[in-house]
Amino acid sequence: MTRARQTVTTRSMSALSILQRPSPNHDPRPEGQSVDILLLHYTGMQSGAAALERMCDPEAKVSAHYCVEEDGRVFRLVDEDRRAWHAGVALWQGASDINARSVGIEIVNPGHELGYRAFPAAQMAAVIQLASDIVARHPIPLARVLGHSDVAPLRKEDPGELFDWPGLAAAGIGLWPGAHRQAEPLSAADVASGLSTVGYGYVEEDLPAVIRAFQRRYRPAAVTGEADAETCGRLAGLLSLLRTAGTV
Repeated sequence: MTRARQTVTTRSMSALSILQRPSPNHDPRPEGQSVDILLLHYTGMQSGAAALERMCDPEAKVSAHYCVEEDGRVFRLVDEDRRAWHAGVALWQGASDINARSVGIEIVNPGHELGYRAFPAAQMAAVIQLASDIVARHPIPLARVLGHSDVAPLRKEDPGELFDWPGLAAAGIGLWPGAHRQAEPLSAADVASGLSTVGYGYVEEDLPAVIRAFQRRYRPAAVTGEADAETCGRLAGLLSLLRTAGTV
């Protein structure tokens, strides 16, 4: 690691202290493109230090705007007016260049392959504060606070079923439909249609994978890829919230 990469400085963003760890991995956003998605990831590496090193490596060609450590420290890697490289091949509501329209937050966690675990309270508090600051600066609807698995359900699982999506929604960031139960079972076609209306892509390619992504987000107790009554109920509840908000 070079001396330049070892050096960090701090400044205040609202009540949040930000550590500067610049990454070279970014480019301009398309002219006129506003930020309308907040995209949350986990790092999926053995440590936060390893994740930062990778995101600051020009050979890796990956980055995010921010990285939040388990102890609540927040690092800024890319300025929000630049396009960071974090979403990869992804789709939401028909848009494929998710990087162009999003701010990306990497949240330190080893992930499903290296010992997935709950996100500590200090880390979640920092994520909530950071996300609150971001959505205050950009026209990001509640329905477009997303996880990586939402936009890339065929290949990603993060931030996963242990992430505190209800707590985030309770803080006014994102949506949470709560527990619902669908009186009548939905057909596969109805489930696919509902997921597409929410914004999910790839429903025709691999519907069970998209259902699993939905469950990781909204029905974390049973990530099965099968649209049981509770999954269908939560989908119906989410669609009701979106209709009330006038976003579908």
